[in-house]
Amino acid sequence: MIIRLFLAVLLMAMAQGVSAEDVTVGAARTDLYAPLLEGKRVGLLSNHTGIVGSRHTLDVMREAGINVTTLFSPEHGFRGTADAGEHVSTSRDSKTGLPVISLYGNRKRPDDATLQQLDAVVVDLQDVGLRFYTYYITMLSVMEAAADAGVPVIIFDRPNPNGMTVDGPLLDMSLASGVGQLPIPVIHGMTLGELASMAVGEKWLKSRRTPDLTVIPCSGYTHSTRYTLPVPPSPNLPDMTAVYLYPSTCLFEGTVMSLGRGTEMPFAVYGHPSMSGSSFSFTPVSRPGAKNPPLLGKKCFGRDLRSIPADSVVARGLDLSYIIDAYRNPGMRKSGLKFFTSFFDKLIGNTTVRRMIVDGASADRIRATWADDVSRFRTQRKPYLIYPE
Repeated sequence: MIIRLFLAVLLMAMAQGVSAEDVTVGAARTDLYAPLLEGKRVGLLSNHTGIVGSRHTLDVMREAGINVTTLFSPEHGFRGTADAGEHVSTSRDSKTGLPVISLYGNRKRPDDATLQQLDAVVVDLQDVGLRFYTYYITMLSVMEAAADAGVPVIIFDRPNPNGMTVDGPLLDMSLASGVGQLPIPVIHGMTLGELASMAVGEKWLKSRRTPDLTVIPCSGYTHSTRYTLPVPPSPNLPDMTAVYLYPSTCLFEGTVMSLGRGTEMPFAVYGHPSMSGSSFSFTPVSRPGAKNPPLLGKKCFGRDLRSIPADSVVARGLDLSYIIDAYRNPGMRKSGLKFFTSFFDKLIGNTTVRRMIVDGASADRIRATWADDVSRFRTQRKPYLIYPE
């Protein structure tokens, strides 16, 4: 296994609880990575989250004399404007003219012909630390393809805004899909650099060869750092309230409910026209990032979660109380609608949680079913952690 990590710089400013303003992301550390890329043809997997201050990582790399020749994009596209799940076509970057190869459409990984024109691939994406968030899946596909082609991969690491939490059931690999590729909890608490290292070390990748992986770490980050994202990581995660609620409210994607797509508060509310007992309402409309949201144009009654303190949301981890509240709502029961879709099991990672909700189990009782898995995972991931907990 070949994994390189610049450890010396990690001894600086690693006290628990440093502020987000004191964190230096991997992409900003040209002194560490520019020498590795000198004279090489470089591919860059990134999007609008790949920034250093107000500048895109692509611009920082080019200014440092790095020859970036090809761009790769994940879900939402290189500039981050496409809807969730929307296939993105291969194109050219409007600002630089460089070719942009979409890896979220008909093509899921770089082809060998493209990789043979590269000497290294860099990954710079802002993840949010969830098993069903697709950026890490694209990273893994690039790592696998690059390994098969004998091309090194360098990851510019970024903080995980949910890095203080590990919670939820492990993925039953029989349910592996485009929203879950590794046997990890829903909230895994790792940065992309750490997760990539674990995928290599645990031999989770499907590549024929062992990846040549280098991680350029953040400076000043620990897993207890409350990191505020400088830009929304995707169109429907507009603020930190949505980012913290996302692990729990994303599960509504596997139900008949709306979670606020098509409003100014996605992932921070939930509702349905049939839901009873609430004066709060919202109506999804077509808007950028949600052109055709669920329950478009229908007035939904439900719950507004924005007033819950952030510390409380984080402390609850994966909170099933919202799903249980909606499932047991008298109006929803009376509607006769089938509440769950097959997508729910893929999101939560097993079939047990859905069955227990249907059978009337409490959130605490369901949480107890994955406690041992979380404990074992914490032990399993320790060798791959770059930053103190």
